[in-house]
Amino acid sequence: MIRLSGLKLPLDHPADAIAPAICARLSLAPDELRGHRLVRRGNDARRRSAIQLVYTFDVDVADEAAVLARFANDHDVRPTPDTRYRFVTHAPQGWAGKRPVVIGAGPCGLFAGLILAQMGFRPIILDRGKVVRERTKDTWGLWRRGELNPDSNVQFGEGGAGTFSDGKLYCRVKDPRFLGRKVLEEFVAAGAPDDILWEAHPHIGTFRLVSMVEAMRRQIEGLGGEYRWQARVDDLLLDRTGEGTQRLRGVVLADGNVIESDHVVLAIGHSARPTFAMLHARGVHMEAKPFSIGVRIEHPQSWVDQARYGNCAGHPDLGAAAYSLAHHCANGRTVYSFCMCPGGRVVAATSEEGRVVTNGMSQYSRAEFNANSGLVVGIDPERDYPGGPLAGIDFQRHWEAQAYIAGGSSYHAPGQTVGDFLAGRPSTGLGSVEPSYKPGVTPTDLSQCLPPFVIEAFREALPVFGRQIARYDHPDAVMTGVETRTSSPLRINRGKDFQSLNVAGLYPAGEGAGYAGGILSAAIDGIKVAEAVALAMAG
Repeated sequence: MIRLSGLKLPLDHPADAIAPAICARLSLAPDELRGHRLVRRGNDARRRSAIQLVYTFDVDVADEAAVLARFANDHDVRPTPDTRYRFVTHAPQGWAGKRPVVIGAGPCGLFAGLILAQMGFRPIILDRGKVVRERTKDTWGLWRRGELNPDSNVQFGEGGAGTFSDGKLYCRVKDPRFLGRKVLEEFVAAGAPDDILWEAHPHIGTFRLVSMVEAMRRQIEGLGGEYRWQARVDDLLLDRTGEGTQRLRGVVLADGNVIESDHVVLAIGHSARPTFAMLHARGVHMEAKPFSIGVRIEHPQSWVDQARYGNCAGHPDLGAAAYSLAHHCANGRTVYSFCMCPGGRVVAATSEEGRVVTNGMSQYSRAEFNANSGLVVGIDPERDYPGGPLAGIDFQRHWEAQAYIAGGSSYHAPGQTVGDFLAGRPSTGLGSVEPSYKPGVTPTDLSQCLPPFVIEAFREALPVFGRQIARYDHPDAVMTGVETRTSSPLRINRGKDFQSLNVAGLYPAGEGAGYAGGILSAAIDGIKVAEAVALAMAG
């Protein structure tokens, strides 16, 4: 098979135009083309008057060697790569050793557990939260009634924070082994739409993620894995092995139960603050790392569609439009869009009482009225939160608490129109853009709950973005604070064997440990760490 990339066709091309276009691109006679399979579809909307669909196909031809020779210097024509996943090892027959433990049931922990189960190692998966449907009820309790369950919410429970998101399944990590393909194939097997295998920017959405996570749990349990819910890990069992080094022997749960294990995957997510503190107290090597802080900004989705697609807005092959923006400011800061959610809503994402945190989510249809995105400013430890590995958490908590107060101390979020924000005056009401955040938005002055350098950077960047996307800086657009959980504020350092630098047997993984940023990259990291655990256990 030959992989043909970058084949462009008009937006409204007929289905029977594809085969002739492939033949023309590869200089084939019609009878030399035996078949083709769609691998990827995106779009090129740089010219809104002539938007094109951009395809990648795997093509079966009569004389593959001749075609490859003819296009030897063309990077868009090459042999189809082998994307099959291959297990690095399997548990020895009759294996009955100490079982591996996975802490966290988000995307990273889910795939670490799945791969370990598929290799025969029967993992024990621990999560401080609940199964996904019970967790969903608790999450709605905050959104609908302002009632927070600190152990069962957007951050904690089966599926992790990604369950209540746009379900984006693309990332920028290098993936020479096609581990991302393994992730997508497992999702499809669990009930995801198969278009995630070929859309350029695939997504799933919350409702579908719920049933998929359940299906994957059943697979893990069917392979001998075990889940334990409301099982928060409060301590580690450690043996000192040398100056500054230790060996992991197990974990201690909040209820006092002990699980002995020599191999523990730490997939705790970016908001497991008490666990970070416990790890730091136990001497696990970690360091502060950069993250970002800002707001969620909302516009009618129709505005974004029109700005991106012009008269083609609403075309079924284009869907709801997205955007990606960045601006380097005079004060040395960078403002950028983050986790853009077309046709979605802003959600309450706090995991601690007395704090307000925002995030964005969409359903598979992306059919809700507003588009929203994080509008954030990059920050770093040396300049903004010096003081050690946990200083970033203190920084987050401070501004989350300020947002809680500014919103009325009721889990309502503080909000401000862009017009009022740019004019430097508090909002006393809202305009034509109705914010989607629940349990509600309190019009106020966002300068109460963001650092001054963020306010300064936003005021410079918004008009710039308005010139790139029409009406982005419209006076009625709404900004809702605060967005603080863009990524983990620390990194739990690990070596090439994926183990902690100073605690043998502890495998930091995923977004919480500082090695991923989103569902797909976290799942990929979970696979890599599971492979390292399996190789160590197999000897």
